[in-house]
Amino acid sequence: MTIATPLAEEFGAEGDEAARARWMALVEKTLKGQSFDEALTVTTPDGLTIQPLYTARDGVVVARDLRPRDIDRPWDVRTRAAHPDPERAAQEILTDLENGAASVLLRIDPTGVDGVAIGSANDLSRALSGVMLDLAPVALDAGFLGPKAADWLGALAKAAPNAPLTFHLDPLTAFAQAGASPGPIESHVFNAATVASRLAETYVKASLFLATGRAAHEAGGSNTEELAMMTASALTYAKALVRSGLSMEDAFGRIVLGVSLDGEYFTGVAKVRAAKAMWARLTQACGVAVPPRIEARSSRRMLAKADAWTNLLRLTSAGFAGAVGGADAIVLDAFTDAIGLPTAFARRQARNTQLVLMEESNLGRVADPAGGAWYLDSLTDQLARAAWGGFQAIEAAGGLIKALESGGIADAVTKARVAQQAAFADKSRKILGVTVFPNADDKTPEVETPDASAFAVAAPDVRLPGPDSHCPALTPVRFAAAFEGA
Repeated sequence: MTIATPLAEEFGAEGDEAARARWMALVEKTLKGQSFDEALTVTTPDGLTIQPLYTARDGVVVARDLRPRDIDRPWDVRTRAAHPDPERAAQEILTDLENGAASVLLRIDPTGVDGVAIGSANDLSRALSGVMLDLAPVALDAGFLGPKAADWLGALAKAAPNAPLTFHLDPLTAFAQAGASPGPIESHVFNAATVASRLAETYVKASLFLATGRAAHEAGGSNTEELAMMTASALTYAKALVRSGLSMEDAFGRIVLGVSLDGEYFTGVAKVRAAKAMWARLTQACGVAVPPRIEARSSRRMLAKADAWTNLLRLTSAGFAGAVGGADAIVLDAFTDAIGLPTAFARRQARNTQLVLMEESNLGRVADPAGGAWYLDSLTDQLARAAWGGFQAIEAAGGLIKALESGGIADAVTKARVAQQAAFADKSRKILGVTVFPNADDKTPEVETPDASAFAVAAPDVRLPGPDSHCPALTPVRFAAAFEGA
């Protein structure tokens, strides 16, 4: 635990080793023979070091994003829609938008098992019935179906050039999670870029690709592995867009970075800020100056079924980290998502958590409020440097696709996952309500349990010519599952 106290003032000017030595002598006396490093210094799952006290000597220069933010709406409150029935999804979307949400993330799955059962432009029209696309941004989450879904959404917007569409094309995440692609993955990336460049001509405000390391995170990977994959993904998509006719500046300007946030809010704040630092370095290396746009999503691997109410604490911490870190859009899952689809009550909780952070806690009224905090600047710098090294390793292996196919990324993620699972097992890391303070009177919250098969539709063929690509799948995990029984 890092201590923030007036003790730091006693150190005087940077480099006052005598004052630090006096403090260390008091600490060692208090520890009664214990090692300072073992007793008070913490090593994160990323291998980063957190000290118990930070002073001016620990200050580092971190790239800061000081763009002015809208005081009333400092970030986009984004709600997630995944009910298999398109008409029910439309009702939930409108309810969210009418009650404080600003945009929607639409998860598409023709089978209805893991998203809205959409397989055509007509199905998408039903799911977005009543949504004013020129006012409320709609973000897609469609996997390999992304290019077709983007065309459907573009048609629904009726060529309104100012429609803030968010196509979120992301075949690399779909490939990493599935472990295979229907046809060469390189072809899917280029096909997505071709569709994106065509849509970009009409929709000047639309974002095209989502570059994220979410697949690594949800499979149990470390923060640095997630950030490295995010950066490699951004570079891959930018190259594909340039190849499809966009300028380098426009290509980077149409990419959104995706960051996953769990209940460790200090690390989450540093992760969002590190993502911005890495973006600044990447774009500078490519000869352009484009500000980052970040969509932060709450982690699904952190959610618990046992005492699911404790998920509200985890989700609030994730929202706090996204807001303080300076995310442009934040998506918080419902606290019951580990159990089933949310009821109206659970959706309201997900929505109102962000509204309280925004309107009552006023977290968005200061640009980069973590800037200048020696601890958070140091942690941000460590994360960014370690992740940049991981990104360089990916590029040295031939780029993200080659690194996925070779199994290098999967091996690193597996190692990180096993280490984290061991930490939860020996309780050096704890899961509230599961491994510590279990609730003997736990009552499972209500959830929606629709029959997905009743809404399933025919899926369009997304296969492209050529042999399928393969890689070790980054299968999502949920850390609490190992301790919850059946």
